Amino acid sequence: MPAGDEFDAHGLLALGTHERCLVARQAESSHRGGMEMHQVRYFLAVADTLNFTRAAEQCHVSQPALTRAIQQLEEEMGGLLLRRERKLTHLTDFGRLIEPHLRQVFADAEATKTTAKQFLNLQQANIRLGIMCTVGPLRFMGFLALFRAANPGCEMTLVEGVPTGLSQMLLEGDLDLAVMAQPEAFNERLEVLPLYRERFCIAFPTGHRLEQQNRIHISDVSGETYLRRISCEYRDYLADRLRELGLAVRVGFQSEREDWIQMMVAAGFGVCFLPEFSPTIPGVRTQPVTDPEVVREVSLVSMSGRRFSPAVLAFIRAIRAHDWSAAGAGKSGRVAAA
Repeated sequence: MPAGDEFDAHGLLALGTHERCLVARQAESSHRGGMEMHQVRYFLAVADTLNFTRAAEQCHVSQPALTRAIQQLEEEMGGLLLRRERKLTHLTDFGRLIEPHLRQVFADAEATKTTAKQFLNLQQANIRLGIMCTVGPLRFMGFLALFRAANPGCEMTLVEGVPTGLSQMLLEGDLDLAVMAQPEAFNERLEVLPLYRERFCIAFPTGHRLEQQNRIHISDVSGETYLRRISCEYRDYLADRLRELGLAVRVGFQSEREDWIQMMVAAGFGVCFLPEFSPTIPGVRTQPVTDPEVVREVSLVSMSGRRFSPAVLAFIRAIRAHDWSAAGAGKSGRVAAA
C-alpha cells in the first residue's frame, strides 16, 4: 500500500471505501441529533420477527415508515444493522453486537416512563413531612388516615424534630413540608399556613389537688415538683411568664422524651406544662392555663416559592380542607384514655 494511503491528513489509519462511508455517515449524523426511541422499537421488532412486514404490523406503522426509521438508526449507529436478502432478513454482525445495548436502552426508557407516570399519578410518590416532636399524634391520626385512604400510592416519611431543626431542613430541601409552632416569627423565606390553635395546660396525675379547681392559674405550678420538657418550643416563653410573676419552680426531672415526661406525670412525680392535644398516657389529667392564657398556633410550613410534586400539592390541598375544629378537640379536666 502506498505510503500516502496509509494515513490521512489527521494521522488516521486509512480506511477502505465502505468504512470511509460509515465514518462520513457518523460525522453527518452527529450534526442531526441522537437516535429516537421509536427507531429502536422498530429495530427490535424486526430483530424479533426477522420480517419487516410483521414488524410493521406489530408496531402499527406502515412498512415504508418502519424501513425509513431503521435506516435512520443505522445512519446514527454508523453501520448496517440488518441485511435483507430476497425474502430473508437477518442481523449483521454489527447488528448482533448492538442489539443487546439497544434492548437495554429501550427497557430503561420504558422503566423511566413508568416511574414518571406513577409519580405524576401519585403512585410511589414520597412526601417528606417534618413533625414537631411536641405535636400530639392523636390530633393527626384522623387526617393522616383520610389522606392515606384518598391517596394510597403516596408514601409518607415522618421526620420528628424541633422547630429550628425542621426549619433548616426545609430551607436545605431535606423536607417538603413541616407541621410546627413557635412563639417567634418563622424565617421570612418560609411560608406559614395556620392549621389550629392549641392552649397550654398544666398536666397532673389523677387525684391531684388541681383536679378540684375550676380555673388553673399559671402560678399554680409554684411549690410543685416541675417536670421540664426540654424539647418544648415554648419552654423559655413559659419560664419568662413565671419570672414576670416572681415565681420559681423546683425542677425534679427533665427529658427530651415527651412520653417519659407524661409517664412521670401519671406516676405522680410532678406536674408540667403541656399542650392540650398532646396527652397520650393514661392517667394524665390536664386543665388549661389562665391568667395569662398561653396559646400556640400549629401551622403547616413550607419553603416559599418552591415548586412541589403532585403528591405534595395533594397533601397541601387536603390539609387546607381538613376540619381541624373537629379533629380530636379536647376538654378541660380530661384524662388520657387507656
